[in-house]
Amino acid sequence: MQRMGVRRVEAADERQYMIHEGYEVYEKVGAPTGAAAFHCHDFYEIIYVAEGEFFSMVENRSCRMKKGDFLLIDRHVMHKYEFEKERQDHSRRIIVWITRQMLEGLSEGKMDLAECFGRPGSGVYHFPVYYEEMLRGYLMQLALSQMRETGEAGAKEVLDKGFLTLFFVYLNVLCSRQEYGFVPREAVEHPMVEQVAAYIEGHLQERILLEDLAEQVHMSKYYFLRRFKELTGVTVHAYVTGKRLIRAGQEIRAGGSVSQACQAAGFGEYSSFLRNFKKTFGVSPGEYREFCLRERI
Repeated sequence: MQRMGVRRVEAADERQYMIHEGYEVYEKVGAPTGAAAFHCHDFYEIIYVAEGEFFSMVENRSCRMKKGDFLLIDRHVMHKYEFEKERQDHSRRIIVWITRQMLEGLSEGKMDLAECFGRPGSGVYHFPVYYEEMLRGYLMQLALSQMRETGEAGAKEVLDKGFLTLFFVYLNVLCSRQEYGFVPREAVEHPMVEQVAAYIEGHLQERILLEDLAEQVHMSKYYFLRRFKELTGVTVHAYVTGKRLIRAGQEIRAGGSVSQACQAAGFGEYSSFLRNFKKTFGVSPGEYREFCLRERI
C-alpha cells in the first residue's frame, strides 16, 4: 500500500524527461521494467535503493546495488535499468532528477554541488548508517507531495530547497571520501564494450559498419552481435544511435545549429535524427536549442 503523501511513479514508466522545472523526486516500487533500453538526458540522476536490490548498467559498467546504496549518474551518460526476474520484485528506490541550473542556484556560487557526479569510479556509494539515514531523511521529505502539518504549497517549496541544499552539500562531502565508493568487483566493467564505445566515439561523423566494430574486437560479425546484446541488453544499432544523440546534444549546447548537430552526430537523414532525438530527449532538436539559448540569457 502506498504511504500517504509520497509521490510515486509506476516501475514500468519509461519517461526520461522532466515535467517539473529544476528537479523531481519520487518513489518507484517493483522490478524496473521501464527504461530498459539505453538512454541519456541533460539532467543529473540519483537512485537510492531503499529496499531490496537494484541493477543498472552505466556506459560499460554493470552496477549491482543493495539496500542503502546510492547510484549517481552524470548528464549525457548512457545508462539503462537491468531486469532480472524475481530478483527485484521487492525493490523500492527513490529517484532524484535535478538540473545543473538548479544546483547552481542552490549553492549561490559558493561550491560546486555537481562535483559528486563527475568523480572517477563506478558512481555507486555506500555510506555508514548514520549518514545514510540522514540523506534518506532528506529524500523522504522531498518525496512528500505536501507538508503533513499545513499543506501550504509555499512553505513546502521553501523547505524543499533547504532539504535539497542539505542533501547535496552532505552528498558531495561524503562522495569525496574514497572508502565510500564501490570496489571494482561490485561494478563490473566490460572491456569489449569499452573498446567498441571508444571506436564509435572516434568515428561518429562517419558511417559505422558492423563489420568494422566486429573487427575491432576480433570477433565474427554474428558472434559480436550476440555477445554485445548479452553484455549491454541493446542492439549495436541502438547503442550507436544513442552515442550519436549524445554528440548532437553536445553540439547544440555549444551553440551549434540543428543542422550542424545532425551533421556532427553523423546522422545520414534528418528525419531519422528528428525522430530519435525527440524520442530520447522528449523535445525536438529545435525546441532543445531554444531551451539552451534561454539558459544563456
